[in-house]
Amino acid sequence: MSLIKNEKLLSLILLFSVIAIITAYFIQHILGHQPCNLCLIERIPYIFSIIIISAYLFIKKFEKITLIILSLTFFTATLISLYHFGIEQGYFEESLVCGLDSGINELSKEAILNQLKKVPVSCKDVTFKVFGLSLATFNIFISLMLSAITTKLFLTYEKNK
Repeated sequence: MSLIKNEKLLSLILLFSVIAIITAYFIQHILGHQPCNLCLIERIPYIFSIIIISAYLFIKKFEKITLIILSLTFFTATLISLYHFGIEQGYFEESLVCGLDSGINELSKEAILNQLKKVPVSCKDVTFKVFGLSLATFNIFISLMLSAITTKLFLTYEKNK
């Protein structure tokens, strides 16, 4: 009975992760809001969860390991989002992850001109808001919720067998 419940929850998390990635690309490519480097990094846990859950649903093995990996993945996503939120609010300084301080490695005229054409997006600048909240703020709550769900599934795995 628990296996079916867990599979349904994992399928919902898979669906949610796919929707999150599609939404991020829609905002970037259709609506034209350029993401900062941290925004791009915040997509990685969703892509990773899509791969992990798809692999689990395909082979139907290693459910407990899948749950702990997903729990750690979404916990990490929560920390990344909290860090991004802290930069947006001015609690933290932008780091090298944001890439604004990256120097030009090539000194050719073409390379310098190409580098100048790229307008870097600062991690502290919020270019897209929903209900007055940045996407990093939403990601904190979503990642925390998904982390809690997968952790609960992991912790109650043996009891529900």
